[in-house]
Amino acid sequence: MGATTCRRAVGHHGHGTGLTLAFDILTAIGLGAACGLRPFLPALVAGAFAAANATIDFDHTSYAFLEAPWWLLVVTVALVVTILAAKLIPHYVLWVASLVMGGLLGAGTLSDHHHSAAIGWVVGVLFAVLAAAAARDLFGRVRTRLDEQAAGALPLYAEGASLITAAVAVLVPPLSAVVVAFLAWLLQGGRRRSGEKYAGLRVLR
Repeated sequence: MGATTCRRAVGHHGHGTGLTLAFDILTAIGLGAACGLRPFLPALVAGAFAAANATIDFDHTSYAFLEAPWWLLVVTVALVVTILAAKLIPHYVLWVASLVMGGLLGAGTLSDHHHSAAIGWVVGVLFAVLAAAAARDLFGRVRTRLDEQAAGALPLYAEGASLITAAVAVLVPPLSAVVVAFLAWLLQGGRRRSGEKYAGLRVLR
């Protein structure tokens, strides 16, 4: 039985089971990670799925606004601004937005089946931090090897990665674990290479 089938078998807004809790946590993990890559496109993806009642639904929860038209419009504007004015927006602004969006989507996902929103907040924020750290490390290393024009396209690649991650989290929640494992591997590998680089510099001195 697939993730979508399992959730529909329980029914939206019904009291969740251990199985729906597991799927909801995995979805929250994936959405949090997606927001860590880029904050706004995952919110649009999740909101669109929820508005269509496709595997997730925020209606009748405290987070129903996440699928409201006005909210999706605001997020769309924010997305466009961050793409068109990428060089003008401080990194810490996107970082804070990533944590907030990750927490909101995680909380909304857990609330769908009356699970604790606090779990969603913790999971969403935690994995947004992980993904943001991995993305910053990866794109930081890649940027130094590219010319200015190519480096300017990196945010678009990040948007694409966040889109895919968010869609996977909603449609196939177990794959969120694979995505997170990959991000952790990237982060660990990047830090190991940095450590080796500094160790080499100390030897040369």
